[in-house]
Amino acid sequence: MTPRNSSPVDKRKAPVAAGGKLPSVNWESFLTGISKGRTVLEYGVNRNIFLQGQPADSVFFLLCGKVKLSVTSSEGKEAIFATLGSGEFFGEGCLAGQPLRMATAIAVEDCTLTKVEKATITRMLHEEQGVAELFFTHLLSRVIRYEADLVDQLFNSSEKRLARILLLLSHFNKASKTETVVPGINQENLAQMVGTTRSRVSHFMNKFKQHGFIDYKISGELTVNSGLLSVVLHD
Repeated sequence: MTPRNSSPVDKRKAPVAAGGKLPSVNWESFLTGISKGRTVLEYGVNRNIFLQGQPADSVFFLLCGKVKLSVTSSEGKEAIFATLGSGEFFGEGCLAGQPLRMATAIAVEDCTLTKVEKATITRMLHEEQGVAELFFTHLLSRVIRYEADLVDQLFNSSEKRLARILLLLSHFNKASKTETVVPGINQENLAQMVGTTRSRVSHFMNKFKQHGFIDYKISGELTVNSGLLSVVLHD
């Protein structure tokens, strides 16, 4: 007999893995099943998805493409604090009571998004316990990444921070030899993310290239080689 409070997630994902670990959700499939309060949107490169200070009334799920999140101080200084890829949520601050957007979201490349109204996703999370657990696990994993970013900013050199950001942007992993950095990220963007000047970024990028850690192609494509890990791991 199926329990009355059975979640639709059970029908859209594999069974619970050994050890009681929570399985992953096919969020795209799940969100497609929402009949009201959901909109699929497309944004071209450099289009604003939402602006800092606008009403926070929805959550976005990135189906494909890349999005950068940035904040601007009252003096006009901008800082990029995250670059997100497909399969990630953003704008979830509205669920924690934020009335206004705390950041600006900009498409780094052509994007397709699912926009879910705050009332709709709030109801979904209340009614579907399994979905709620997986959604918050997803968000907590990103909070942990932001904490690591903060520690990196506080204690590591600009060179090491740049190396770490390039590895993150290329989604480098232990099995990788060479990975391509997401398109649309230039040295000005990198300087904002590292918290240094463009000239310093240029200096370190040239140094990385001389050591064979990165490579530029004629098309402008930037690739990261496994040797760059040595910069991050070196004390």
